[in-house]
Amino acid sequence: MTASMILYAPNVHTGGGVVLLRALLADWPAGQHLVAYLDARAQALVPIPAGAKVHWVEPSIRSRMNAGWQLRNEAKKGDTVFCFHGLPPLWPSRGRIVVFLQNRLYLSDGSGSRRSLRPSAIRQEIERRIGTFCRRRVAEYIVQTPSMARDLIRWYGASPNGEPVVRVLPFLDALPTASDAARHSAEWDFVYVADGVPHKNHRILVEAWRLLAQDGLRPSLALTLSARDGELRREIEQSAAEAGLRITDLGQMPHQDVLALYGKSKAIVFPSSAESFGLPLIEAMHMGLPILAPELDYVRDVCVPAQTFDAGSPVSIARAVKRFLGAAESPLVPLAPHEFWKQLLPRTDQ
Repeated sequence: MTASMILYAPNVHTGGGVVLLRALLADWPAGQHLVAYLDARAQALVPIPAGAKVHWVEPSIRSRMNAGWQLRNEAKKGDTVFCFHGLPPLWPSRGRIVVFLQNRLYLSDGSGSRRSLRPSAIRQEIERRIGTFCRRRVAEYIVQTPSMARDLIRWYGASPNGEPVVRVLPFLDALPTASDAARHSAEWDFVYVADGVPHKNHRILVEAWRLLAQDGLRPSLALTLSARDGELRREIEQSAAEAGLRITDLGQMPHQDVLALYGKSKAIVFPSSAESFGLPLIEAMHMGLPILAPELDYVRDVCVPAQTFDAGSPVSIARAVKRFLGAAESPLVPLAPHEFWKQLLPRTDQ
């Protein structure tokens, strides 16, 4: 019997993950047998190759558990189980397990998740534990950057069976060119394409915009938060109204609209503290959009930023924005000792 490629991608239905999944499915080699487990919410977003056998997985624990059990029974020796959602299967498989790891937070110690009772943080912690517990089943990991490969090898740790194969295989669909962007007018000073998960640092970014406003600078900022980010959206709307900040949430949008948004912006600001790839950075660089981003390995893996900052510091972000806008702060000038005493001692000429 011919070996199969089993593409296992439950929960891939939004953001950069579905963009990459759509590109892979669109370029699936003709005539090759494919079995795919796909998120039901992605039905209208991804092309299905001719002849592919597709299992649509609903966004529920029961449906995903059933899909995992079905995968266990369907995969046979010689098959490749390509886990595109970043996690090994819960049940052992006769197939060769290959994990495409796109979430750097799976490699963390989970301390941040354990301190939060937010549903997203709890889900993240459960997924992180699954990835850790089942990692010895993985024959090969695919990552997209050298820094992700280094972090993965450190996280995997020593094993009596040796380290798994780790390959750096970045890929992207065709992107618009800088000339495409030039046809649009700049409606926004800055754009930040990201949902509202905590490591994206939206609250720190808004605080940086508050600091800029205190110094008389009010650059416009476009956000693309998702429908799941209701609490964060309300916080940002309130902060913007209180401080007179020019921050607008455009909501989650289709990928083609995101690409058009880059062309309507003067720069991208990207304060995320952890990324496995940083797709918006690659897209922005490809379109000639200046990038303001943290001085972190994942950033330098994929782009050359115009300005860098400390992702955890609103002051650092605000200063980077000032430098980009040509309004850099003057450095501190220490007083001479006699000037210090002049400032401190009481005046005698009164």
